[in-house]
Amino acid sequence: MLKLVLLSPGLTGRTQELKSDKTTIGRVEDNTFQISDPSVSSHHCEILVRGGQVFVRDLNSTNGTFVNGEKATETVVKPGQILRLGQIEMRLETDGGGASAKRQFDRTTVIPGGVNRSEFDHAQGAGGFDTKGSGFSKKDNRVNQIFIMIGIGLGLVILGLLIYIASTIKK
Repeated sequence: MLKLVLLSPGLTGRTQELKSDKTTIGRVEDNTFQISDPSVSSHHCEILVRGGQVFVRDLNSTNGTFVNGEKATETVVKPGQILRLGQIEMRLETDGGGASAKRQFDRTTVIPGGVNRSEFDHAQGAGGFDTKGSGFSKKDNRVNQIFIMIGIGLGLVILGLLIYIASTIKK
């Protein structure tokens, strides 16, 4: 069974099985697959399953329909490809697609250069890493009290100046 799996933050993991020959996608309720995101048009696109192939057809959406970063008006979508509607990304998967998705997340990205040993040792010697503490310390209430007292004092001074100015204007 073919399905669309949402990848965008806040919607990650939400799926829509492609059970019929035509699945409409858009922001409003009358779509087969409703995606309530402002970047998705009310009737954004439709997914057509014909003869074992999956096609996406843009329905003159405002922000466009893209397959693997390429703008599409009507094109074939293959399992594993990324479909983007506005800012929402999804992947076409088959029932066996879960394993390939897991493999993708299991990969570690290598950062060129990384951290060399001398930088690490220097950071430890300079107190750069807190290995004994909890990482969070309770804020000193005294600092807050002083800040509040200064604010009250300034407020009283300003109030006094306003009263003085108001009394001199009346004369």
